[in-house]
Amino acid sequence: MDLDHDACYRAVETRDARFDGRFFTAVKTTGIYCRPVCPARTPKRENVVFYPAAAAAQEAGFRPCLRCRPETSPDLGAWRGTSNTVSRALVLIEAGALDEGDVEALAERLGLGARQVRRLFQRHLGASPVAVAQTRRVLLARQLIHETCLSMAEVALAAGFGSVRRFNETFQQLYDRPPIALRHSRPQPTPVPGAVSLKLPYTPPYDWEALLAFLAPRVIPGVEVVADGTYARTIGIGGAKGFLMARPAGNDRLAVTVRFPRLQALPAIIARLRRLFDLAADPLTIGAHLSRDAVLAPLVAARPGLRLPGAWDGFEVGVRAILGQQITVAAAIRIAGRITAQYGEPLDEPVPGYPTLTRVFPSAAALARADLSALPMPRARSSSLSALAAAVAADPRLFGPRASLEEAIATLCRLPGIGEWTAQYIAMRELREPDAFPAADVGLMRAMTDDAGVRPDATALAARAESWRPWRAYAAMHLWVAEGDRTKVASNPRTTPTRKVNHVDRGTA
Repeated sequence: MDLDHDACYRAVETRDARFDGRFFTAVKTTGIYCRPVCPARTPKRENVVFYPAAAAAQEAGFRPCLRCRPETSPDLGAWRGTSNTVSRALVLIEAGALDEGDVEALAERLGLGARQVRRLFQRHLGASPVAVAQTRRVLLARQLIHETCLSMAEVALAAGFGSVRRFNETFQQLYDRPPIALRHSRPQPTPVPGAVSLKLPYTPPYDWEALLAFLAPRVIPGVEVVADGTYARTIGIGGAKGFLMARPAGNDRLAVTVRFPRLQALPAIIARLRRLFDLAADPLTIGAHLSRDAVLAPLVAARPGLRLPGAWDGFEVGVRAILGQQITVAAAIRIAGRITAQYGEPLDEPVPGYPTLTRVFPSAAALARADLSALPMPRARSSSLSALAAAVAADPRLFGPRASLEEAIATLCRLPGIGEWTAQYIAMRELREPDAFPAADVGLMRAMTDDAGVRPDATALAARAESWRPWRAYAAMHLWVAEGDRTKVASNPRTTPTRKVNHVDRGTA
């Protein structure tokens, strides 16, 4: 990807934080690459070259700066939004696709050829998929060295290195020193015994209050808690169980604490956390685009840091969606709590400070074996849950990224009990499709009622939303939040007081 040299250099000269994560500056005379906000003396213009990703700088032979620590920059690229294929590929790489397979397997999951995937990565990131995966591994390891008390062997395991020897060789080659030399001081131990605490960066602004307001009424009893500005939940991966907590930490960071018995699962957990809290969003770019619309402009101005709440697990959000069809959020959550209490596995030890977190959400295999007909819901809905569980148990990648949004929606709609709205909702929250849009949603149609009191139907709303591409999912969130706000937005007299809105196939999520 071509970056404007003069514009990038001006950002470096002024240390403009708006460009942090959008590109990296490589200094030819030192062999080091930095963030635009690096406090070191600004290098001469003729001595620098700019890269759209850290992986591109490392693949070109530059090593990370020890002062500005590129691993702590927001995961944001100037290319984001220009290639949905690369975005989907990065989601898969974050989830470990290249740890358990090769580029050919990655390309197959994207519906492309391996050569085309490599070409897209070179065009948009300036690096190969393998280089991106390796750079993520190295930068995560370095962050663990700085921010945790893990031993070097534990860091190697947690960052995804196959062996401690490979870990040591990589750091010696990249930094010209062993990894232990990068730990200048021993970090303070986490207040939760056996847990790992990290700070995950994001690009400001970030409306944490609005995100918690969305999650709070949807917490599943025994599984999740929202309290005192913190989100906490139990987690289960591969039969192992643990928990996590997240809260704002200042300096555009989210503090997360994870206790899980398998350190090698940490990269996948971090990837899920980033999607759950939408940490890779570019609020300035999204807001600028949506603000072109007269209705959305005041909503974006009122909440410029609004994020798209993600989901911890695709199967869990699928169950939530089916349960919520045609009933209130509270009723759906009560049933989800009963399912968890009956079929979810108990934690091996209590969660400090959160005694109500007792079980992990049931696995697809567990619900596929269960008789759900006794639950307080129509038999058709319990049958849909059983069918969904059986489908996910047979294909654990069912909720993984697809080649396109259209393919993802078509795949989901083939599942019993999942219609167009539910599929679009799952695509928004789990597949992280920024252009997913449930046009048939009652709340969205109500929010778009015009001054004459005319409410658009699904077809009219979909046509109106064409100008919001490729950020229609964020437009939907702004409309939902505005519809739910108790106070009116002064510049938009159509905003109404809070009312309960059914959200999934004219149900709730």
